[in-house]
Amino acid sequence: MKYWLVKSEPEIFSINDLEKSKNKTTCWDGVRNYQARNYMRDEMKIGDPVLFYHSNCEVPAVVGVCEVVKEGYPDFTAFDPKDVHYDPKSKKEEPTWVMADIKLVKKFSKPVTLNEIKSKRSLCKIPLVQMGNRLSVMPVGKEEYEEIISMSLL
Repeated sequence: MKYWLVKSEPEIFSINDLEKSKNKTTCWDGVRNYQARNYMRDEMKIGDPVLFYHSNCEVPAVVGVCEVVKEGYPDFTAFDPKDVHYDPKSKKEEPTWVMADIKLVKKFSKPVTLNEIKSKRSLCKIPLVQMGNRLSVMPVGKEEYEEIISMSLL
């Protein structure tokens, strides 16, 4: 089992939007970074826990927990010229981009802010801090995942 963090701008797709989705489930589409794509395609597995992070907002924070319910499959938004995530180079017979499905498990009553995460020495090496929040899908170690969960309970 691996642990993940996915990020989304709440104005585009928030944890509240996920909560309102059918079966509290959504496809994590529109990822156009090769490393994030590789994580979804090669490493994300059904049942893996996922931290849901709100980015590019007043208070960036981990706001809940999800789980992977469908492993990587072709991202159909890449083939639709009307979609904002359209990629004319991606072909249905050889898709460049993938997506995975996640399901909401729990919204945090107390979000764990980026500043709180940065203030913990034990969390200073997670990709969210190290990579400057660049990837929309990134791995998190089990211990770091558990620490963020415990911070949401304080």
